[in-house]
Amino acid sequence: MKILMLNGINLNMFGKRDPAQYGTTTLDEINASMKQLGAELGVDVEFFQTNHEGAMCERIHQGFSDNVDAVLINAGAWTHYSYGIRDALAILTCPIIEVHMSNIHAREAFRHHSVFAEIVKGQICGFGADSYLLGLRAGVTAAKNAKK
Repeated sequence: MKILMLNGINLNMFGKRDPAQYGTTTLDEINASMKQLGAELGVDVEFFQTNHEGAMCERIHQGFSDNVDAVLINAGAWTHYSYGIRDALAILTCPIIEVHMSNIHAREAFRHHSVFAEIVKGQICGFGADSYLLGLRAGVTAAKNAKK
């Protein structure tokens, strides 16, 4: 089973960016934790991060071509306004899990809305770096259920 983890704009700055909101864990550390959990769950996890919206859409298209079993996405600020990424995600036929380190519903009003909400299987937010691990578990379960 192949899981694709997508990270969007500014998330390469985890560990440096607003530690009160996002903690001090780096994206590389999150990826290493996910890789380890993926091995325990018997799945391959592939990682992609970009600050370029078009590159994100192209990677989503490649995930469709690669027939990935599930997609996890933390699109950062794109979550709240990128209809281009939303439309690319809608092409996928596998489960999509939306992940956020902070609780987007307890933050600034513009962050309360996700343009992806209508097309994702679910959303996990507010658990810091653990949101990613919870998202991976949810993605694996959703992918297994989709194959039944």
